[in-house]
Amino acid sequence: MKSQAPQFERIVEALAEAAAGVSLPTVLRHIIESTCRLVGAQYGALGVIGDDQRLVEFVTHGASSELIGEIGQYPEGLGILGLLIVEPKPLRLRDLTQHPGSHGFPDRHPEMHSFLGVPIHIGEEVFGNLYLCEKEGASEFSEEDERLVASVAAVAAVAIENARLHARLQDHAVLQDRERIARDLHDKIIQRVFAAGMALQATARLADAEVSARIVDAVDELDAIIAEVRSTIFDLEARPAERPNVSAVVLDLVDHVTRPAGIVPTVRIDGALNARVTPELAEDLLAVLREGLANVVRHSGARHVEVTVSAHRDLTVVVCDDGNGLPARATRGRGHGLANLTARAQARGGTFSCRAGQPVGTVLEWQVPLPE
Repeated sequence: MKSQAPQFERIVEALAEAAAGVSLPTVLRHIIESTCRLVGAQYGALGVIGDDQRLVEFVTHGASSELIGEIGQYPEGLGILGLLIVEPKPLRLRDLTQHPGSHGFPDRHPEMHSFLGVPIHIGEEVFGNLYLCEKEGASEFSEEDERLVASVAAVAAVAIENARLHARLQDHAVLQDRERIARDLHDKIIQRVFAAGMALQATARLADAEVSARIVDAVDELDAIIAEVRSTIFDLEARPAERPNVSAVVLDLVDHVTRPAGIVPTVRIDGALNARVTPELAEDLLAVLREGLANVVRHSGARHVEVTVSAHRDLTVVVCDDGNGLPARATRGRGHGLANLTARAQARGGTFSCRAGQPVGTVLEWQVPLPE
């Protein structure tokens, strides 16, 4: 049996990205990709349900963009897909084509038989459903597959609602209502993250030793996410209205630079960033991120980049990738971009370094003191 541990890691990363404010479509895509790999499904989709109880968004995995274009319009939630909308509970079928509720497939649609569907609940609301088809190496999905996907759905619900809240935070109009949002983060998100951790712990008893150990690590990551959400709450309550939303700008910048390059980002924001970073210092912070991410895109050949921004005694920015490393001339400080970052750090009494990562990649670290 293929180890499921790396897929649990990817699911937890999706949750961490949502806690950090990554856009909802990115979170949905990561969730369905990880879920397919977790249970060995050739095809998968995450359908978002609209107010009219039809599918308003359909994020897929397994089919090429060319094939999707040939199939045409995405489903609206009829047939088998609609069964989970009408009755939101797990559904497992050996052959969905033989079910009386099946409406068949449109032209050019790949052949599908085994099916597993699980709803995603956000409180009492059903946000959408996870749809998985064509179990690899078996004629149908197992009860264990269903339990695993149900656990993923519980985590996905937290990620989705958190991503929704972060999207609202980036809307200037919502800043006038930030105290209420802070209460929502505390009273809803933190409690649901905790509940998701409990669900994962329950799943650990059903898994093998390696996967169980990974789940324990995942629960530790959820604890870290709770700490990040608390920092966000502090930012909301302490930030003067005229201060820029530095966290939101950082997240937008990372997404804007990495998305066209196909690089998967992980962003961690620690501390009261919006309360501690002045507009002038924010300009330096964004310049550091632009240069660091541009180097990753241009030189590294990386598939993943991790960005950490922390505001405690110092403002620290770390950009770490898993690529081939920067050219030798850049690491020796001869590049104009890196020289500028050194100058920005020295002007504020700080430090800058660019070094080889372990075991691969490059680590860029920029650190300046913050006022008391």
